[in-house]
Amino acid sequence: MNEPPTDEPVLVAVANPDHVEQLVRTASDLARAAGVGVRIVSVVAKPHGSPFSIYSDETIVEQYAHDTQAVLEAAIAVAPGDVPVEREVVVDRSVADGVLSEVRRVEPRALVIGWHERSSRTDALLGTNLDRLIERVPCDLYVERIGYEADGVDSVLVPVAGGPHVGPAAAAAKAIAARNDATVSVLSVADPDGEDGTDHEGAADEAIEEAVEHVETAPGPDVRIETRLERGDDVSAVLVEAAADHDVVVFGVTRRSGIHRRLVGSIPQVVLPRIDETVLLSRAGDAVGRPRLRRLARFWRRP
Repeated sequence: MNEPPTDEPVLVAVANPDHVEQLVRTASDLARAAGVGVRIVSVVAKPHGSPFSIYSDETIVEQYAHDTQAVLEAAIAVAPGDVPVEREVVVDRSVADGVLSEVRRVEPRALVIGWHERSSRTDALLGTNLDRLIERVPCDLYVERIGYEADGVDSVLVPVAGGPHVGPAAAAAKAIAARNDATVSVLSVADPDGEDGTDHEGAADEAIEEAVEHVETAPGPDVRIETRLERGDDVSAVLVEAAADHDVVVFGVTRRSGIHRRLVGSIPQVVLPRIDETVLLSRAGDAVGRPRLRRLARFWRRP
């Protein structure tokens, strides 16, 4: 097995050769901006009662992990030449266990995984393992929707409403924009008819300022930043309309409960089925252990 790198790499989990290019590209953008390498991991599951249980992990990797090795070869082949790349086959009881094990061993700065928007969750890149990773991975986590890839990137949209997850969302947007000489567009939505006594427009302005600061201080070269404040009581409709003017959409999670329910809750249920853009969902590592993450995990599940 390879020794773990010492530079807090960006870890990317792959399982399907048809999806590796998309995920490795995103991981490489993040790594390039931070000046670190990429570590590509693929997991061979050895559940209890499996015929593989009689073999050692080393034997499984050497003699029975041909498909997994092929996935890693495909991933290495599409990795950019300017980013150091390592690879690893992990044997564990499940995909989630294997990825978590590698995260604990390597201590990466971020993990990139894929999510398939399909009616059957068993067809997902990480399937039902995704929920456990969202709740437990102690580093920044990026979940990329598989199958929707931009044909060139001129603009990256970051919808914001404040909260701890804006930081990783801003970092990803900046990294993608830097590679493509693109613009980061920060958007917040204020409800003009709010009746709870909250200054929604002021909160939206604050969210924009916070996000701009995160973009400016994130690793990587400077990028163009645009800001936009929209007013509307249907946040999902505003986001769907705005997404059409951009190539990539990077969502984070917000701390404000009212906006949280409307913005974050709408992502898988309303917004994503209505847009064709590349979508990246971000979650901050220091949020692990908070009860809200259990609710957040459900937002990635199909109804």
